[in-house]
This record gives sequence, C-alpha cells and structure tokens, in this order.
Amino acid sequence: MSEPSNSLQRRAGTWQGILLLLPITMAVMGVVVLSPVLPRMQEHFRTVPGAEYLVPIALTVPALSIALLSAVAGAVVDFLGRRRTLIGALFLYAAIGMLPLVLDNLSAIIASRVLLGAMEAAIVTASTTLIGDYFHGTEREKWLAYQTGLASASAVVLFAIGGALGSVSWRAPFALYASSVLFAVALIVWTWEPHRAEQPAAESADVAFPWKTMLPLCVLAAFGGLMFFTIQIQLGYLLTDRYGIRSPGTIGLFTAVGSLSVPLGSFAYRKLAKLRVSRQLLIAFAIIGVSFVLMNYAATAAQLLVYVVANQFGCGLLLPIMVVWTMGRLPFPIRGRGTGMFMSGWWIGQFLSPQAVTLTAKQVGGLPAALQVFGILCLVAAAIAAVTQTRSGNRTQPLQSR
Repeated sequence: MSEPSNSLQRRAGTWQGILLLLPITMAVMGVVVLSPVLPRMQEHFRTVPGAEYLVPIALTVPALSIALLSAVAGAVVDFLGRRRTLIGALFLYAAIGMLPLVLDNLSAIIASRVLLGAMEAAIVTASTTLIGDYFHGTEREKWLAYQTGLASASAVVLFAIGGALGSVSWRAPFALYASSVLFAVALIVWTWEPHRAEQPAAESADVAFPWKTMLPLCVLAAFGGLMFFTIQIQLGYLLTDRYGIRSPGTIGLFTAVGSLSVPLGSFAYRKLAKLRVSRQLLIAFAIIGVSFVLMNYAATAAQLLVYVVANQFGCGLLLPIMVVWTMGRLPFPIRGRGTGMFMSGWWIGQFLSPQAVTLTAKQVGGLPAALQVFGILCLVAAAIAAVTQTRSGNRTQPLQSR
C-alpha cells in the first residue's frame, strides 16, 4: 500500500484500532487452546521419562518467554519499527506454532513453545506500542481498555475452540495458530509504520531512557500481575480444599463467571479515566484488596463467587489503568522499550503468582489465609495511592527532555 505524500494527514480510525486489538488474542491462544488437550497429550507421551512434568511445561513455557523477552522485544520494536516487527512476528508465530502438528519429540515441542513465547512477546509489545502511536488522549485510553477486555473475553471463546479441536486430536489445536497469518495480511494492507512527525509535540521529544521512572513502574506491574492472576490460578484449589467441590464442570463455571468480570472491569475503566492515576489505583487496589480479605470469611461457595466476581472486576480495572499511565509517560522514540519493560514486569508477576501463593500459604496456614495476606498488601497499595500525587497533577504526563 502506497504511503501518503503527507504523513501528517494519516489518522487511525476504528478499523486500525480493531486490527491492533486482535493480535493480543495470540498471547491468550498460546496457553488457552492447549489446556483441554493436556490429558491426551500426556497419554501420547506417557513413555517419555518425566512426561508428567514436561507436558505441563509445554503449556506454560510461552508465558515465561514473554516475561523474560518482552523488554528485548521492546528494543527490537524501537529499532526495526513497530509495524514491521508486528507483521514479521505474526508470520513466524504461525510457522512456529504449527510445528507440533508434525513434531513427535516432546523436547522439540517444548523448544518450539519457547520460540512461540518469544513471538508472543514481540506481538504484544508491538501491538500495544502501535496503539500508543496511532491514538492519543481519550482515544488511546479507549483502545487500550478494549485491548485488555478482548484478551480476557477471548480466553473463554478460545478455550471452547481448543476443546472442540481437541476432540479430534491432541495435535489439532496447534492448527489454530495459522490464524495469525490473516491478521498479518490485514495489517500489511490497512496500516502504516508510524513516524515521530505524526506524534503530538509533547510525545516526540528526544529523551534519555527514564530508568528511574520505569523501574518503579515495572515493580508495580509485577505486583499487579501477581495479584491479577492469583484467583485465575487458585480458584479451583480453593473450591476443592475449602468447599469440597471437585466437579470440573462446577469449577469451570465458577472460573468462567469470574473471568467474564475482567472485561467488564476493563470496559468500566473509561468511567475512571478523568480521575488522577493515584485515585484510579486507589479504587482498583481497594476493590481487589477487600475482595481478597472477604474470601477468607466466605461461609459458602456462593458467597465466594460474589467476592471472586468483585476481585476480577477490580483486576479488569487495574491493567488498563497501568498500561494507559505507562504509555502516556513514554515519548515516541522510547515507547517500544518502555512498553516491553512494563510487559516483562506484568508477565513475571504472573509467573511468580503460584509460587508466591504457595509460600505464603505455608507460612500463614492455608490458601484462604494467604489470600487475606494478599488482600492486605493490596489495601496497603491502595493507601499509598491515596496519599500519593503525581508530580504534575496530570493523569499521563509525558517525560520531557533534559
């Protein structure tokens, strides 16, 4: 597609926004579509020593790759270009993701999954950075909130698709990774590589990379990621250990109801967008913290579900708050690196969540008590947000050159 003669006349619209939302489903697909076929995959590789450990690793290792490589992906995005990186990663995602269709060596499959996670890191970082490049102000807030909502909502759909394909063969869900080619082609036709000249003056300045600003944001992202994924990972254990619920169908229903409140929280974020970030964080962490504490006192599974819905709603608020805040503080020349660092922090929090819960539960006497500790930590974060004001008093003040 030919470039317009005057790049400043290019304006992203709804179609570009939708195209930049869709790649986020690739990171979700990396794990969700395979979950229903793990037992069949385990059976296929039953003669492989350590298969009971290696097969689950094949499921989760892409998330670890995202955690470790998103910062690297951010540097690549700034160096090679956001659009080029995204399109290239989508093509490679399809090729690498489908390798288990023909591989019959478990170690080789795990290696391919590591590479798949690297592509996911590039896809998530590049697509999020492009949203920051293409949209500004309230439009940016809207599309970043939609991105979070779509990621959560797509998990439900992809889980069902993975289950349907898994009924054919444990290999069949890997064919779904080919869908990324369609996204790549659409991006080639209907998007363009953004340039500094297209950015608002406040977001196009040359700055040294703001380590002192980004490192605390990355720590906050890791903390938020840890809290975000706690219930999604631990709900089944909580229902079984405390309420004696062992039916996969019932556990799945509870998980689905809770998960659906995440996109509701993400879409509700726009109602808070006019508030200062400190107040937004206060609201989100307060909802998450109170719900965690109440889970320790839930007398019935029905009461627990109410608190789970509230918790996941608060988590749905939290992610767009932090992403919009981070994106607005990153000028164009360093936006990819900053976004990549934030994503690394978020996914590291996800990776550490099960270990943190297990360690805390051993210290305080069980999972419900551990959730209460997590709730207290979130309430402390809410209290800090309540007394903290941003330096400029604005929601998202870009870093200025020094």
